[in-house]
Amino acid sequence: MKKLDNFSNCLDILKNADYELANNDDIYRTGVIGHFNLTFELAWKALQTILRLHGAQGAETGSPREILQLGYKLGFVDDSAIWLLMLKKRNSSIHIYNEDEIDEMILLIRDSFVPTFVKLRETLKAKLAEAESEWE
Repeated sequence: MKKLDNFSNCLDILKNADYELANNDDIYRTGVIGHFNLTFELAWKALQTILRLHGAQGAETGSPREILQLGYKLGFVDDSAIWLLMLKKRNSSIHIYNEDEIDEMILLIRDSFVPTFVKLRETLKAKLAEAESEWE
């Protein structure tokens, strides 16, 4: 599935980023944050698509927040607090100018957001396989 593949490929790049380089290189720091934003966007859209495949009521349309809440309600997303934090950070990341806030964002991406994305990818692959097996 294209949306899941796009999310997965984008996640691999973010996961393999050189976070040490991000400590010292402003353009690399900006790139990591930008790539986080793209990964987040692809993640919730892949979630929405797989929720639709499962016939989830309300998955046809919705904001990222609504899709994440639906995913949590239906057991596709484990930790709603981290996802809501990601959404908040994604929305505010274009307005980060303070070096301390950028440092915090880089650490959050590396230590919290990437592992959360990895867990979602595993869940979505399993849920996609479930949906495909129902079609056979």
